[in-house]
Amino acid sequence: MKNPFTIRIFVPDGDPEGVRVIDRMNWTGHGIIFPREKWPITKQRSEFSRTGVYILSGYEEGEDELPTIYIGEGDVIRNRLDSHFQNKDFWDRAIVFTASNNSLNKAHGKWLEYALVNRALQAKRCILENGTEPQEPSLSEAERADMQAFLNEVLQILPLLGLRAFEIPKPVATPQTTSVEAPPSTAARSENDTMIVPAQKDGFEEAFIADNSWWAVRISGGMLPKIKFIAAYQTQPESAVTHYAPVSRIEPYGEQGKFKLIFAEPAKPIGPIPFADAPQGSMQGPRYTSFEKLRNAKKLTDLF
Repeated sequence: MKNPFTIRIFVPDGDPEGVRVIDRMNWTGHGIIFPREKWPITKQRSEFSRTGVYILSGYEEGEDELPTIYIGEGDVIRNRLDSHFQNKDFWDRAIVFTASNNSLNKAHGKWLEYALVNRALQAKRCILENGTEPQEPSLSEAERADMQAFLNEVLQILPLLGLRAFEIPKPVATPQTTSVEAPPSTAARSENDTMIVPAQKDGFEEAFIADNSWWAVRISGGMLPKIKFIAAYQTQPESAVTHYAPVSRIEPYGEQGKFKLIFAEPAKPIGPIPFADAPQGSMQGPRYTSFEKLRNAKKLTDLF
């Protein structure tokens, strides 16, 4: 079991969306999060004259589902952030970690940068802006242990600040379904256990077929434990449900409350189940049906 903990958040200007200072009892670390537009009036704070590590976060394109992040370090954090304020447009907030007793040195900062980049690559929950993967700097055994403890504290704090890019995805549902099932009971036949998702050609081939998964979909909380199958409605020119797959697990995706469905096995053809006489706009977004209806449908209106 993980140990319970408390963090303190101080809001120096009284704006909960503005500058926030984070610390914990019995921890020498010191965090500060601020929106990009506050940098010109925030940059004189003493925290930014220290050595530390920082994370810039934002969205490169309006359609991006995953945040873009950049991880860096500096002897004087202020100088690095000044440069990024001028030269990097994607970020809209920054999170900085230093030591309240100024005990971090250049090697510590480089190790934290290295560890955070590797963690982000492992989690695969962001678009990493860093052009090169840093090498692990040389630290003594004791220093590495100290920095690992510092990193653990940072990783506990970041989700509370709304940044989950470093969290290894944990399944929120694990149906572990296979396509070979016993005939459903009478009660199960009408239960919505299947998600139908609209898919354009590129996304269908890249994700549904090649990656055995589908991502960036919203799922209502009550449906998460019920979904056992996913089916793809291919948009024009197909305009039909053409493939389905059993769902192995469902994980969080990105920062916007969306999910990724990982298949238990590769998708299989079905139907096709044509749009036919369905009302216009019937498949503009995901919809739910039962697997029994999916197996027996002759046209889209048979599903819903």
